[in-house]
Amino acid sequence: MKGKGLAFGAVSIVNAISTGNGAALGVRLKTEAEVELVEGSKEIQIKVIGSDCEEDKTLARHTIKEVLEYFGYSNYGAKVTTKSEIPIGKGLKSSSVASNAIVLATVSSLRKELDDLTNVNLGVDASIKAGVTITGAFDDACASYFGGLVVTDNEKRIIERREVLVNDYKIVIYVPSEKAYTKDVDKIKLQNLKSLFKEAYLLTIRGRYWDAMVLNGLLCSTALGFSTEPMMSALSAGSIGAGLSGTGPAITAVCPSERVDDIISNWSSLPGEIISTEINNERARMVLD
Repeated sequence: MKGKGLAFGAVSIVNAISTGNGAALGVRLKTEAEVELVEGSKEIQIKVIGSDCEEDKTLARHTIKEVLEYFGYSNYGAKVTTKSEIPIGKGLKSSSVASNAIVLATVSSLRKELDDLTNVNLGVDASIKAGVTITGAFDDACASYFGGLVVTDNEKRIIERREVLVNDYKIVIYVPSEKAYTKDVDKIKLQNLKSLFKEAYLLTIRGRYWDAMVLNGLLCSTALGFSTEPMMSALSAGSIGAGLSGTGPAITAVCPSERVDDIISNWSSLPGEIISTEINNERARMVLD
């Protein structure tokens, strides 16, 4: 039995590590997963195209197991293949996106259906067990799964606000060459700024998303030791919002389409790569052949 799943990327508006409340924005970078179940086998074979990271394979195994256990299937192994446009270890939610895609592919391979939040929560549970997240990253998983902008209570796993953003805004992402994994972050450094992260969260509740993104970017960069120069450079070039995504090192800028070239020009001398994409409002889904 085979199944396929597709999920889209996300970037941070407000990091949830300090307060348990977060916000994230869907972006149009995709991850695809294919799962083939093998009856009578316990072995789970993982192929992550474009990555040799053992962390990704651990997450995939936990995600498969989480879905099989949910349905009570104890005598199945699996062959899993994932392919992604999202750089790994950069703060661009690659783990949340992969878990969403793998959950959907596995559910599809079983010829089952689940409600959306059950799908999301299975992936969040797998991410926690795999040790790739501190909070469970419910905000990131929801932005990836539902698209648009989501504001969440990660501890209660409640979506407090969701908006489909229909506009001409584009997303430009600066991706430095180094990697930074959430599991390695000293969360005390972020928790020391808890009251300010709370202010960023309250801005999102009031609909001031881009102000929240800037405040969050300044706070995270300062706490985690990243330069604020790239985000300030993007703002000076016409970005309406910019900041560190996740725990870095990637910097995201949201801007009108006519400002994309200016931001890319300002970032052109920085080491690493630049990705130009757009806001995603499309839901994750099973892929039918």
